Amino acid sequence: MNDLMQLAADPAAWAALATLVVMEVVLGVDNLIFISILTNKLPAERQASARRIGIGLALVLRLALLGAVAFIVHLTEPVFSVAGQAFSWRDIILVAGGLFLLWKATKEIHHAVDPDPGETGAKGGSIGFGAAIGQILLLDLVFSIDSIITAIGMTEHVPIMMIAVIAAVTVMLIAADPLSAFIARNPTVVMLALGFLIMIGMTLIAEGFGAHVPKGYIYTAMAFSAAVEGLNMMARRRRRAARSI
Repeated sequence: MNDLMQLAADPAAWAALATLVVMEVVLGVDNLIFISILTNKLPAERQASARRIGIGLALVLRLALLGAVAFIVHLTEPVFSVAGQAFSWRDIILVAGGLFLLWKATKEIHHAVDPDPGETGAKGGSIGFGAAIGQILLLDLVFSIDSIITAIGMTEHVPIMMIAVIAAVTVMLIAADPLSAFIARNPTVVMLALGFLIMIGMTLIAEGFGAHVPKGYIYTAMAFSAAVEGLNMMARRRRRAARSI
C-alpha cells in the first residue's frame, strides 16, 4: 500500500501512466479491427457477445501476462539461431501471428472479391461462434505479448502497467460496437481494414525477424489511408444527394 501511495504522489509515475495508456490504446486498434471484421461475419444476434468475449479475453490475457512479468522478460532471450539470425519465443510468436494475419486477411479479401455463391444469400453467420472466438483468442495472445513487452520497456511499475491495460481495454470495449457498425455500413472500409491487417501482419513478421519497424510510420500510413477513404465516402454521399434532388 505504501508503494502505491508513493507512486500516486510521483509526477513521473503519472506521466508514465498517461504515455502508456495512449500507447496501449494505439496498439489496441490493431486488435479491435480484427475483432470487428471477424465478429461481423457472425449472426447478428451473436456479434455483440462475441466482441465482448474477445475483448474480455484480451484483458484477461494481458493481466495474466503482467502477473508473470519475469517470464515475459525471458521470452526475449534467444532460443535458437538460423543462418546467424537468433530467434526468441517472442519472435516465434510474432512471426506465427503475422502469418496468421496474412492468411486471414488474404482469405477475407478473396471472399469479398469472389464470394462463395452458396453464401451470397446469407445475412451473417459465415463463421461459427467457436471458430471466431478461437481466432480472436489467438490474435489476442499475439497482440497481448507485444503490448506487455512494450509496457515493460516503458515502466518498471506493474501497477502502472495494469491500470494502463485496463484503461486501454475499456476504450476498446466502448469503441467496439460503433466501429463494427461503421465497418458493416461501409463495405469499402472493410477492404481498407483488411489492407491494414496485411500491413500489420507483415510488420509482425519483420519484427519477428529482428527488423524494427517504427510504429509511427505504420500508424501514419493507416491514418492517411483512413483520411483518403473518408474523403471518398464524403464524395459518394454528395453524389447520391445530388442525384436525389
